[in-house]
Amino acid sequence: MREITEKEYLDFLEKNKFVEIGKEKISLEPIKVERFEPKDEEMTATDTTVWSFPKRGRWATHRGNYRGNWPPQIPRVLIEKYSKEGDTVLDPMAGSGTTCIEAVLLGRNCIAVDLNLQSAILTYHRLYWLLKAFEEQKAKPSLFGNNQRKLGSFRVFHGDARSLEKLQDESIDLILTHPPYLNIVGYNKEKIEGDLSGTKKLEEYLRMLRDVLKECYRVLKKGKVFGILVGDTRSERHYIPITTYALLLALDVGFVLKEEVIKVQHKMKTTREVWNKKKEKDFLLIEHEKLFILEKLPETKSFKYSKKQPFVEFKL
Repeated sequence: MREITEKEYLDFLEKNKFVEIGKEKISLEPIKVERFEPKDEEMTATDTTVWSFPKRGRWATHRGNYRGNWPPQIPRVLIEKYSKEGDTVLDPMAGSGTTCIEAVLLGRNCIAVDLNLQSAILTYHRLYWLLKAFEEQKAKPSLFGNNQRKLGSFRVFHGDARSLEKLQDESIDLILTHPPYLNIVGYNKEKIEGDLSGTKKLEEYLRMLRDVLKECYRVLKKGKVFGILVGDTRSERHYIPITTYALLLALDVGFVLKEEVIKVQHKMKTTREVWNKKKEKDFLLIEHEKLFILEKLPETKSFKYSKKQPFVEFKL
């Protein structure tokens, strides 16, 4: 687990015009920020257990060119609901930095970790230009309006979410993440130890995910929340309930289930690319993901039916 410095980022920028994430090339050009807030139509109701965001957010330095990342509306809602200004938010599988952009915008301090160095650089890039735009806004308020917000700070690490050794026990106020799915979108050209997106074996995927969950439980403060968005998949036309397995693993390491949200998927490029090639589809397209909102309980509380049950056994 190694921190990305501004010097390393700028040195990388001098030598590279883009990062390569799997088969995709993403530009490292300066990012122009037109607004710091979502529009009303980009935010939809989140007061039930079904969430749907048809419009992908493009405020601040969010961009939709990183396949498999979650819409910024999700971390925004969770950060506002389960943390306060000055808190520390962690995304242990940060991808393109969506969680940290929202955390910084909302006055929280954020720690981003990613196994892929190029993803870590991209996260730093988007946060770097967010701060640049904010400084410009303060110097020229007529361009952005008289915005009195105070941004949070950020740290970006290249490292394995299974080993967050630079983070102390119970030091994090909120953890939010959207891990890679099993054999859907590859983020690394070569196989890397600990890469969830790089395995085709369900058991290996779940073992690695369990190790990530253990570390998240360790670094999260008691009484605080961990949000994880997970999706199911198919093999040979049959359903693989990864979300069920992920929830059982989370309960097994000690988390308690606070909420389960069905998140409707829109414009699913990868899913349709794969399944539209099949001439005969005797199955349903998966158009949802599950957001599990979990809590690390203090010793004084016990919600016995929302935690691991002694009569349910799940072994790896």
